[in-house]
Amino acid sequence: MHQDQIKKIIASRIDQDGLIETGIAGVKLFRATQAMPCAPAVYEPSVIAIVAGSKEAVLDGARYVYDTTQYMCCPMSMPVKAGTPAASAENPLYGVYIQLNPRVMNELALVMETAGRAVPAAKANHAAQAIKLARWDQAFSDALLSLLQLGDSETDAAVLGETRLRELCYAVLKGDAGHFARQAFGAGNAIARSIAHLSSNLDKPVSIDDMATRAGMSRAVFHRKFKQATTMSPIQFVKSMRLGDAAAKIAEGMTVSEAAMNVGYVSPSQFSREFRRIYGQSPRQWSDAQHSPV
Repeated sequence: MHQDQIKKIIASRIDQDGLIETGIAGVKLFRATQAMPCAPAVYEPSVIAIVAGSKEAVLDGARYVYDTTQYMCCPMSMPVKAGTPAASAENPLYGVYIQLNPRVMNELALVMETAGRAVPAAKANHAAQAIKLARWDQAFSDALLSLLQLGDSETDAAVLGETRLRELCYAVLKGDAGHFARQAFGAGNAIARSIAHLSSNLDKPVSIDDMATRAGMSRAVFHRKFKQATTMSPIQFVKSMRLGDAAAKIAEGMTVSEAAMNVGYVSPSQFSREFRRIYGQSPRQWSDAQHSPV
């Protein structure tokens, strides 16, 4: 496969730790040369591919470690803890972040569903799972290399970027995470739509009854299906999304009170209690830790 070539492309374009744009919408490169413990984050619908080193995410107690053998597929917004505990200057982490466009993924999933026997359906897996680690296969590797090679030319990226990104999405939908992703993006996935709506409206009041109504389900059915899809109850998920988003905003420099209001909390004391319950420290302690000198 092409991981060495992809690594060389990333190394040639990034000279400091962090994320950089590629010129193709939704595609970013990243590097880490320092170990970072898992910290609160919100994963948007995305695929993350590692070509050197390893990265990990923790969702509701389940730990996902992925490296050059598996890429990570997260088809719905998820509150996680993510980090690079094995990264170092001697063993830097290099990777690619690909945002999954729901419209494109939905179109491809629908075409694949109507294509009949073109893609065999996987056996149903009723275990709760919101993140999937998928084996690097040749189709994914070919599509990713082809996509990143466009970065050498702004014109190529502008003309061919959308097409190459579509090919990569198709490779994901055909690969190890394919059945899992097609379920999320296929027709009638009311849970995915309710999560997308929630992710875009974290600062607004939300009730489980409203979410169930939006999904066209009774409260009991919605609760069961939601937990099956995300591993969490709707109430737990909403809290985790809001607190994860607030923690990320605080780390970026927003004040604690601003972050709390930004994700819909009207009571600072409630925000502090729930933050401490999940992260083991107060929002102020979290803020001080993020902004203290290394």
